[in-house]
Amino acid sequence: MAVPKRKTSKAKRDSRRAPNMKMTAPALSECPHCHNMKLPHRVCPVCNYYDGRKIIED
Repeated sequence: MAVPKRKTSKAKRDSRRAPNMKMTAPALSECPHCHNMKLPHRVCPVCNYYDGRKIIED
């Protein structure tokens, strides 16, 4: 089994974990049709409208 020759420093350990700390919540925009929050450039899950047109028929 491989064994580390030196102790991993805190700086090395933390820099390896750093990319996970940059994660942010997804941006939300308001649907112009029903005024609920939705992901940008996607069909609104509440009213099924995108760019002023009904995309998904109920």
